[in-house]
Amino acid sequence: MMLDDIDKRILRALQRNGRISNIDLAREVGLSPSPCLRRVKLLEEAGVIDRYVAVLNQQRVGLGLTMFARVWLTAQDAETIDRFIAAMRKLEQVVECYIMLGESDALLRVVVADLEDYRRFQAAHLTRVNGIQNVKTDVPSETVKQSHALPLR
Repeated sequence: MMLDDIDKRILRALQRNGRISNIDLAREVGLSPSPCLRRVKLLEEAGVIDRYVAVLNQQRVGLGLTMFARVWLTAQDAETIDRFIAAMRKLEQVVECYIMLGESDALLRVVVADLEDYRRFQAAHLTRVNGIQNVKTDVPSETVKQSHALPLR
């Protein structure tokens, strides 16, 4: 789907506030409400808008620590990778998981309450049972920027 300037304005506005009313959205992007709603529906049907979510404050829900785990698997065959992927999808603490090209095989972003919570998580889930050979954990000292908005140009 080719996005025109109005589609991009709609998407930028929805990325800032997914709960904006159609009337306010239409006003913001320079359309009347009916064509605006029609465009939003088309963007949803085309899969450009994947879903709507609430972004929670991590600290206020008791998950004050973010860890990044670089993972090396026991092998790179399809079965090992598939077993690893299936295991990571089940873990609510793993909020992002990427299969990597480069030094490590995977990169995880893990959210937990504290260091002890992470230690328990690592001992229970980042093991050979899930096809993992080695884990190196990085601890961020400061979050400089965190965004869920994609740069639409």
